[in-house]
Amino acid sequence: MDETVAEYIRRTVLKIPRDEIKMMLQKWGFLSEAQLQTLNFHQIKDNISQEVVQLCEENSADIKQAAALDIIYNHIYQNKRMWSVYQMKKSGEELEYFDITDFKKKFKRRLRSALKNVTITFKEYEDNAIWIRVAWGTPHKKPNQYKPSYVVYHSQTPYVFISSSVLKSTLPLLCQALIVASNYHDIREMELRSHSLNSLKDIVFKRYSQNFQTDTPKPLQGGNVETENADIRIVQENKSEKERIHRLNQEVFGSGPQPKLEFAQYRLETMFKSDPKMDVLDKKEPFRCLVKFSSPHLLESLKSLAPAGMADAPLSPLLTCIPHKARNYFKIREKKGLYPESFVSP
Repeated sequence: MDETVAEYIRRTVLKIPRDEIKMMLQKWGFLSEAQLQTLNFHQIKDNISQEVVQLCEENSADIKQAAALDIIYNHIYQNKRMWSVYQMKKSGEELEYFDITDFKKKFKRRLRSALKNVTITFKEYEDNAIWIRVAWGTPHKKPNQYKPSYVVYHSQTPYVFISSSVLKSTLPLLCQALIVASNYHDIREMELRSHSLNSLKDIVFKRYSQNFQTDTPKPLQGGNVETENADIRIVQENKSEKERIHRLNQEVFGSGPQPKLEFAQYRLETMFKSDPKMDVLDKKEPFRCLVKFSSPHLLESLKSLAPAGMADAPLSPLLTCIPHKARNYFKIREKKGLYPESFVSP
């Protein structure tokens, strides 16, 4: 077994929590049950990793087996990576039969035609998700296994989730291979990013139902009956206001937990309004700006603004429409005739 493969397997094992090493090796399936029985999982992790490497040497492990173990680790600990959403598009609405063998063949052929020194590994999961691991090299260097790109593609959908390596130059090659293998002709980033892959899936697959505020806030009720105690009246008004904010928040965000979104971006285009007497603008041109949102938990942060007194209730649709904009990305782009990477606020 190659020394670089042995070292990579050792480091991968060291990343795994000790009480999960046996489970993950069983999922890997490269070592036999008899070989696993010889391992002492109660010793320090460094010793466990050395014993695993020795067993892998007996089985003549290569980089493909090592990459498969890495996929299993990243599938279980997918929140350790930052994921971006991409949407692909076909020229028509026709549906085609998806052949996983053909997909893999086209993906490999396209990527290796552009870069020969590359390691490509696939793993299929029960939710129709195809996990792809790509380790990148150069024309004169072997692939760097420690900085791979990860792709999660759900067959029969136009959505792709990518956790890219630090080499930005590899992203166009990756996207080109994806559209060729899946028979699409266009791919664009949706400007939604998060460590929570499942939350991004909830948004784009519409497993998350968000209400949208369309009416104006109702006036505060009550206050017709005078009380002798002003303090009691203030308490009642504060209670009514809190109830109103809670009700409006429920209407906009729903009662369940929000998907964990960490980054969103869209392009705002609206008409500039000013006093006609001031004559600020000679021409009536739209006001354009790029709106970016970033937070450890973006949607929950927006949801907490009104209860915390940091914003009026209900929140502006500019804030609450983020998941909706993500799902309607291409439809909005075509209708408004804007730049491919843009969102447009209504």
